[in-house]
Amino acid sequence: MTAPVFVTDGPLTGARAGSSLTLDGAEGRHAVSVRRLRVGEEVVLTDGAGTGAAGTVAAVEGKDRLVVTVDAVRSEPPAAPRITVVQALPKGDRGEVAVETMTETGVDAIVPWAAARCITQWKAERGAKSLGKWRATAREAAKQSRRLWIPEVGEPMGTAAVAKLLAGAAFAGVLHESGTEPLAAVPLPVEGDIVLVVGPEGGVAPQELEAFAAAGARPYRLGPTVLRTSTAGTAAAALLLTRTGRWG
Repeated sequence: MTAPVFVTDGPLTGARAGSSLTLDGAEGRHAVSVRRLRVGEEVVLTDGAGTGAAGTVAAVEGKDRLVVTVDAVRSEPPAAPRITVVQALPKGDRGEVAVETMTETGVDAIVPWAAARCITQWKAERGAKSLGKWRATAREAAKQSRRLWIPEVGEPMGTAAVAKLLAGAAFAGVLHESGTEPLAAVPLPVEGDIVLVVGPEGGVAPQELEAFAAAGARPYRLGPTVLRTSTAGTAAAALLLTRTGRWG
């Protein structure tokens, strides 16, 4: 059986073989009370920032605390090029579906975008709750896919802020049916930031395309079919990860 993964509250920069680590709080409660881990079982702890420690449960304390003896430590540098998907807000739970599958695929950052044609709008308490769900989804999906880096889910952006983000990228693009060049054929950088915009179900508005074009982001097509906004980012990420060699 594969060892379960849990996220620590702090960095694991000081972890080494033979040392002890403590897992408590919500993750400790899940390990002890839900997964019912016992002494002698194997676990993996990660700080979500590139470091993971494989170890063995040495002690179970109460209902929410594990002591783990570290067997081995592994670190991963930040991926290059870094892939960010600007995701327009979908309806219902499709936002969490998009975040979950993009995280499992390997996206490094996700930016919620309040596009003009989004039916869903994040406002006040509802917006904060929705953002919290996206971040929790990314965290759980990273654990499930055994990633040492948890994708950053940024604060929601409007079109002007997205344009600024695109302007600073090594490569910037918009998935759109008006694109005459396939994303599969465009030259890609070997380092820096790749930023790709995924529009809402109603499509990217003309004024948004103009703003993004002015920032250096051209429209590209992904394939002969039109994907839903909740799946387009995942499909595009898989293509980019393959073409940049990160899936080599």
